[in-house]
Formats: sequence, structure tokens, C-alpha cells
Amino acid sequence: MIEADLRLALPAFTLDVSLRLPGRGVSAVFGPSGCGKTTVLRALAGLERTAGRVVLEGEVWQDDLSGRFVPTHRRALGYVIQEAALFPHLDVRRNLDYGLNRIRPAERRIALEQVIDLLGIGPLMARRPATLSGGERQRVAIARALASSPRLLLMDEPLAALDARRKAELLPYLLRLHSELALPIVYVSHSLDEVAQLADHLVLMEAGRVLASGPLAELLSRLDLPLAWGDDAGVVLDGVVGARDAPWQLARLDVAGGSSSLWVRDQGLALGRRVRVRALARDVSLALAPQPGSSIGNQLQGTVEALADDNHPALTLVRVRVGGVPVVARLTRRSAHALGLAPGVPVWAQVKTVALMA
Repeated sequence: MIEADLRLALPAFTLDVSLRLPGRGVSAVFGPSGCGKTTVLRALAGLERTAGRVVLEGEVWQDDLSGRFVPTHRRALGYVIQEAALFPHLDVRRNLDYGLNRIRPAERRIALEQVIDLLGIGPLMARRPATLSGGERQRVAIARALASSPRLLLMDEPLAALDARRKAELLPYLLRLHSELALPIVYVSHSLDEVAQLADHLVLMEAGRVLASGPLAELLSRLDLPLAWGDDAGVVLDGVVGARDAPWQLARLDVAGGSSSLWVRDQGLALGRRVRVRALARDVSLALAPQPGSSIGNQLQGTVEALADDNHPALTLVRVRVGGVPVVARLTRRSAHALGLAPGVPVWAQVKTVALMA
């Protein structure tokens, strides 16, 4: 577990956060620009001196009460920023060697060849940074951070400097790191789409404070948080590929332990492969009975749990429990009234197959 209590008072900004983050997986720190996300990351790294306490898996990096403060170069961490910041006069192999040589051979917990394979940079070893694309440079920067076998990986908006094409190129590699490396990652972002694809745990920040912290799926389905407003509102659903409909190029994703299923476009993933999909509130409609004559391929039986006002007076948000997992729908208030929606009302949540991407 990562424990951090951080306090910082500046003339125009105050940071006051307490964090308890899982010791494995991706914890995303999310919020608008200027809310303190990067300051939190820098404080975890020891680059920003804040008051408080920082502990990683029982090892105290900072404790003001006892006067302990471990400097950055003695903290077992890797740090990746927006710009790759590679040494331009060194090729990729020697950039990686710089990270590798920071740690004694007996303390190396991550094999460099494994990192090279995970990030797909084997063919780049002899090239200089100036000859790499933006996505390739970021992959090398991540590999260099991992080469020192960190116990914690900090990533400060690593995709922010990339265009949409390069982001799409790099995201699968980040997903591989998430699934195959047993170390905690704290990932700062202001992109909800990135967070929804990568994170397990979410910290929502605003004006130097934590609004909420907890499992990603739980926070995304909360109607009392700003996450529920705007076009990006929705939930993530984790499941496994259960079957294929080969003639129509579709795959069945079983969620909530197999109690519910969604049809999505077939991406060629193996049966049994774990998959995450995002269901946006704007793509979910509700009905009081199944609709056999509809083109909507996913119709899931559930129960209304809660309703809340949206950020426009014509709209309302409805959270529906479907087979143990929450789904959020955005409706007009007129539609919700016509259906008589209230907590406890049984409904059918309808999601277009074309709106889901596994």
C-alpha cells in the first residue's frame, strides 16, 4: 500500500491530501488543470518538499514527526513525464543502460529484456532519440524508468504531448505493463478516456483536495461527483470474452461473473481473455420491458438504484444495477417521468453494440 499525507501552503495554492492507494495496479490521479495532481506526484517522488508523511509498503520515505526524509535518488521509483527527456547523444540501448546502472545487480527485480519485450522496443536499440517518433520515445522513456527496477512507477501525463494517433499506438503498451508487471503505478491525467482504459483505482482532485478516492468502477457510477456530468460520463465494465458470432464478426463479453453479457465488435481476442469496455451514459437508454423489435443488440435487465439532476435542467442521470454491476443512463427528465422511474423500479438497460469497443 502507498500511504501519503501531504500538506503545502503557497500564496496562491494550498495542497491538503490524504491518500491510501493499492500496492498493485494503476491508481489514477484525475482532475482539472491546476488542481494539484503533479504536485502530489512530485511530493511522492521527494521532488516537492511538502509537510506530512509518505510510506511505500511499510518503508517510510518521509515522516515529519521523526524527522525522516529520504531524498529522491534513494527512493526506489521511476518517473515518466510528458516529454521523454532521453539523452540525445546516446542510442536507445545506452539510454536504458543509464537506468539499469542506477541499481546494483543483486537488487534488480525487473529483467531489462522483459521490459524491452513488453514495450516492443527491441528493433530500436541502435537508434538515437532524434530518429524516433513521439510514441517510440515515450516507450523508451518508460523502459528506462523500469530498468532501475523501481518499487513504484510515477507517470505524469505521459500521453499529453502525443497526437491522437501516437496515443492510440502507446496505450496498448501501457495496458501490457498494467497486466504483466506487479508494481504500483500512480498515473496523473486530465483525460477521462485514458483513466477509464488504464486505472483500477481513482483519486478525484479539485483545488488541492481529494473529492473522492476508491475503485474506478465505483467512482464512475457515483451520481454525486463531477465525473457524472458532461459527454464523457459513463461506467467501465470488466469481463471476459465468452463466445464469438463469427458470421457477424461479434464477440460476447460476459460481465459480473457471467450473470450479464454484452455483444461487442470482435477484435480477435482469445476466449477467456479479460476485457474492459466503457458504456457512456449518453449511449444507454431505458425501457420498462424488453424490446424484441429493436436494433439495439444489448438489452440487460436491472433495477433503478438512484436518480440525480444532470448539469442541464432538461436532463437526469439514472443509475441501474445490472447483474451486480452499475450502469448509468442519461435521459430527459420528461422520459424519466413518463416511465415512472424511481429507486426499485425494474427496467431494461439498452446499449448499442456499435457504441461499445473492447
